[in-house]
Amino acid sequence: MTVLEKPAPLELLTSEIAQAIQANVELHGALHAAGDAGIIGVSPGIRAALDILLLAAPTDATVLIEGETGTGKELVAQALHKLSRRARSTMVAVNCAALPEALLESELFGHVKGAFTGADSSRQGRFRQADGGTLFLDELGEMPLSLQPKLLRVLQEGQVQPVGSDKVQEVDVRVICATNQNLASLVAQGRFREDLYYRVNVVPLRLPPLRERREDISVLAKHFLQLRRGSRRFTPAALAALQLYRWPGNVRELENLVERLDVLKPDGDLDLSDLPAEIVSGAAADASAPPGAVYTPASTPISLPPEGLDLYAVLRELEDRLINEALERTQGNKNQAARVLGLNRTTLVEKLRKMSRKADAS
Repeated sequence: MTVLEKPAPLELLTSEIAQAIQANVELHGALHAAGDAGIIGVSPGIRAALDILLLAAPTDATVLIEGETGTGKELVAQALHKLSRRARSTMVAVNCAALPEALLESELFGHVKGAFTGADSSRQGRFRQADGGTLFLDELGEMPLSLQPKLLRVLQEGQVQPVGSDKVQEVDVRVICATNQNLASLVAQGRFREDLYYRVNVVPLRLPPLRERREDISVLAKHFLQLRRGSRRFTPAALAALQLYRWPGNVRELENLVERLDVLKPDGDLDLSDLPAEIVSGAAADASAPPGAVYTPASTPISLPPEGLDLYAVLRELEDRLINEALERTQGNKNQAARVLGLNRTTLVEKLRKMSRKADAS
């Protein structure tokens, strides 16, 4: 915060106000871009990633995004580019695992005519295409050792040398890297150059897998559903099952599931019975996670007894408990309870009728 002594010169006051407005605009844009990238949630891991993204984006520092497949590494790279001073220029992406070594070298650095069989004309590489902008190197851990010195030279000197040429070309590129491997382990195994590792690991940004951020699963599920149809919701039982599932495909798997559910059930709220069998059975298997991993509203660890259980009965009981707790918290106000649970009022009323019929039958 800037403190100005009275009377403040008009020019200085105007400048300070303009800077404050610009900072607010940049922050709003940063949070919007981060949300578009799926970097939303309340878990400590995702908040730490968001903090790093917002700090690193306006700079030209090389960022190394680490995370499992499906955690959103490319989307984060796009957010870093959109929030940078290079946003008006091009962002070029290269998957280092998708091309053989000979083609990858030409793809990155370009080649001159006659450099190899089939090189009928010169070609500009991806570094030259990204000049003035951003180059995103995905799956960096798969880059062959023989190409790593050339990448190091570009990062250190800002120069590329096309295949078959004895001349270097100047480039101005911000590099963002991503990997689903542990590069430090690859260095120890001799599969990745140590000097390159330290050069790309200027700003490390780790994206935690979804199983480490269970408190964000319901937030993400609701977010993806609202992007498709804002008026639809998941029932508490469905959200409980989603939170119990391990999500080996991470955020990408969750987003794809929401899209599938929206297509297969275009109307009404999404309930436990709408979820695929593999999600429900996977949730049951993962209910035996270590104590402290998942908790019920009564703070009782969920565990799978040796004799097994009826998952649907357990989830129905959990749904009833959540509804009763919401009604207690709102002193019986159904409108407020529905908002707390993320339900439409009519859906809550129907569930209360089912609970009443079940109680009468018992």
